[in-house]
Amino acid sequence: MAQIIIRNLDNISKAARTFISLNKLDSQNNVFAFYGEMGVGKTTFIKAICKELGVDVEVTSPTFAIVNEYNTKDDVIIYHFDLYRIENLAELLDIGFEEYINTDAIIFIEWPEIAANILPSATVNVTISVIEENRCVEF
Repeated sequence: MAQIIIRNLDNISKAARTFISLNKLDSQNNVFAFYGEMGVGKTTFIKAICKELGVDVEVTSPTFAIVNEYNTKDDVIIYHFDLYRIENLAELLDIGFEEYINTDAIIFIEWPEIAANILPSATVNVTISVIEENRCVEF
């Protein structure tokens, strides 16, 4: 298990670059499930990762849209999910979730608990927690 400490927002870009370098983002290792309490910084960290991957539009939380799509400077597709409002697995399947996760796109999922049984076995579980006012990212 790897660990990255984010001491403040000034070093979040460096933390995102470290995360990217430690995870081979390819079609075999492309699904990342982000766990953590409300307000711990899941979206903020995903925004930083997207920026470091070359997404040049504003990355926003997909809380109401459920999924946002972004393209990197290398034309890699990123799907950013927020499953907080999904009430059951059937609702998740109705939006075509399995089709998304079975692509070569990079998938970032916040609040992935409801999808745990259908995520690929190679899914990278990422937990963000607060330790002494720092953010700890473990994966």
